[in-house]
Amino acid sequence: MGLVSVFLEILRKPTIGDVLSELMMFIAPIWVAVIVGVLVGWAWKPKWANLSREMLVDCSGSKDSAPSSSESSSKGFGSISSLNLVKFQLPSCISWITDDGAQKDSFSPPPTVDSDCSSSRSKKEEQTGFVTDEDLEYLCKLVEEKDGGPAWIQMMDRSTPTMGYQAWRRDLESGPPQYRSRTVFEDATPEMVRDFFWDDEFRMRWDDMIVSASTKEECPTTGTMVVHWVRKFPFFCSDREYVIGRRIWESGRFYYCVTKGVPYASVPRKNKPRRVDLYYSSWCIRAVESRKGDGQLTACEVLLFHYEDMGIPWEIAKLGVRQGMWGAVKKIDPALRLYQKERAAGAPLTHCAFMAQINTKVSADYLRSLESSSNDSSELETHNSSEKPTGRNIPKLIVIGGAVALACSLDRGLLTKAVIFGVARRTPHKLLHVLSRNA
Repeated sequence: MGLVSVFLEILRKPTIGDVLSELMMFIAPIWVAVIVGVLVGWAWKPKWANLSREMLVDCSGSKDSAPSSSESSSKGFGSISSLNLVKFQLPSCISWITDDGAQKDSFSPPPTVDSDCSSSRSKKEEQTGFVTDEDLEYLCKLVEEKDGGPAWIQMMDRSTPTMGYQAWRRDLESGPPQYRSRTVFEDATPEMVRDFFWDDEFRMRWDDMIVSASTKEECPTTGTMVVHWVRKFPFFCSDREYVIGRRIWESGRFYYCVTKGVPYASVPRKNKPRRVDLYYSSWCIRAVESRKGDGQLTACEVLLFHYEDMGIPWEIAKLGVRQGMWGAVKKIDPALRLYQKERAAGAPLTHCAFMAQINTKVSADYLRSLESSSNDSSELETHNSSEKPTGRNIPKLIVIGGAVALACSLDRGLLTKAVIFGVARRTPHKLLHVLSRNA
């Protein structure tokens, strides 16, 4: 009740200016405390945290060629990569994890294996490639919603005159949140969109999160590439680096594009930028009917599946994706139109765009056999984006307990009550009742 009486006292001020100034004086210390707490918590990491990370990396080093566990998506936004499309790629609970993916064993990304360039489809040789037919099978199941994962929750449905965008998210019991998006570009061919997303040189011109991008290895037979990316993060985070294996399969005018993090000894691990090991951002590109209603397949649909472990709390990452997703996605369409314009004017293909045209061809029957290899299916559900998913990463009780502990360590003045109120106001009413009774 003390907080209510303070608000009432502020509202009794004679003029609106006095009320606003009092409210500013009331709110400012809270935001300063929150910002300082975030920065201190981010920077003040004990030495044993790095030691445990190194031990985990050493222990898992011998497992690089074994399949990790399966994702039930990752890019976007963002990002967020982005979602590769959302640059969160984009772009998904608080479980505190290391940048080197200490939780990978409890999660299920597609299998990651060591390097060999071969166009043979024999099982023995497929097991030695960066990106294999197992990754194609995994993507096909995601596209057909037969991967056995939980239902998707819709979080966005937006459009512009030349682009439509829908996004979904789902949370697993372990691992980062996963994102699914459907983008439809009007008046675009699947081949042009395929080249656009593969073209790292052109990406540097429109994706302001990319600091550098280089090709480390490639196979002229299958089109498989290993690329190294460094992406810019906010000022309170170090930049992140990615070693990505990628490959494209073609079936008619359907293009299955797989990109994922792979182990690569030729790019040694450094403290900065921090390596992102768990990364998956893959999409299916195909021609679809235009929303003009003329029955022509003049639009291009991109189904993206994305997740990554960027080494930041997943609840914070989800908030960032939710707030920044549409702003990042909107930048893609004008970039694609510029790309179309330059290609139409005769601009030469970049090397990455040339590699995007080297695809592994597969038949529709082969894809159907992959899709039918699993009897599991997940039903796509549309929920109100304001619905709260069950939290698994930072239990609310821990957040409240931390706030109460902080309050007890300070004086029992206005700031203490305000901090508790600010942290707890979104919690269930029972917790609020307990806190107000003890205040």
